[in-house]
Amino acid sequence: MSIKPKFLVLWGDGINCENETARAIELAGAEACKVHVNALLEEPAQLGSYQALVIPGGFSFGDHLGSGQVLALKLELRLKNELQEFVKTKPVMGICNGFQTLVKLGLLPDADFQRSCALVKNEQGHFIDRWIEVQRNENSPCVWTKNLPTQFALPIRHGEGRFVCQDESLLNRLINNNQAVLRYTEDVNGAQAQIAGICDPSGLVFALMPHPEAALHDWHLPMPGKAYGLEFFKSAVQYLRSHS
Repeated sequence: MSIKPKFLVLWGDGINCENETARAIELAGAEACKVHVNALLEEPAQLGSYQALVIPGGFSFGDHLGSGQVLALKLELRLKNELQEFVKTKPVMGICNGFQTLVKLGLLPDADFQRSCALVKNEQGHFIDRWIEVQRNENSPCVWTKNLPTQFALPIRHGEGRFVCQDESLLNRLINNNQAVLRYTEDVNGAQAQIAGICDPSGLVFALMPHPEAALHDWHLPMPGKAYGLEFFKSAVQYLRSHS
C-alpha cells in the first residue's frame, strides 16, 4: 500500500479514548480518521472507504443497560450489513469498552453476530485501575499482535472486564483454536482462563480489556521497562501493507 492505510476511529456519546487511539495509529504510520458514531450511522457506506476500524475505550452511552450495550444495538441496527462485509477482509480492534461492544454485537468470538460470551462485573465488585502483565499466545492468528513479545505490561481500567463464556466447550474451543490471544499473568478480575483479549478465527477481529494506547512510550510505565502498546497498531499497519 503506497499511501497510508486509513483507520476509522469511532468517537462520541461517551467514548473518551479516541484522541490517544488516533495518536497511536498515526505513530504507527497510518492515517487516523475520527468519525462520530452518529455520522457513521447516518452514512453507513462510508465504512467501506477505510482499511481498518478501531472502537476505543470509554463509557459509550454512559454504560446504560450495561457496558457497550447501547452502542452495540445502534451499530447492529444501522451498520450490520456493512460490518458483515468489513470483517471478512479488514482488521477491527476493540479496546475496553470497544471489547464489550464487539462481544455484544456478536463480532467476537466468531464474527457471526451471535452472542456467546460476555464481559461482566469484576469479581471484586468494583472498578479496577492498575498496571498488569499479560502473556501473548505466539500461535494466535491475530494480526494485531504479531510484533509483540511473549510478556509485557499494560494498564487496565474497567468495572466490567471479567471474561466469561456461556459454556465450557466454547472456552475450550477458544483456547484450542488459539483465539485466546492475551492472558493476564495473575487472576486480575476473575476472568475465565485469565483471558484479557480474544480474536475471531481469522485473526482480523481482535479486542482486549487493557489499554495499549496508554502504553506507547517507556515513560508511560509506572515502573522501569519497555512500552509495547504501539506494537499493536504497527502490527495492523504491517498487515495492511503486506495485503494491499
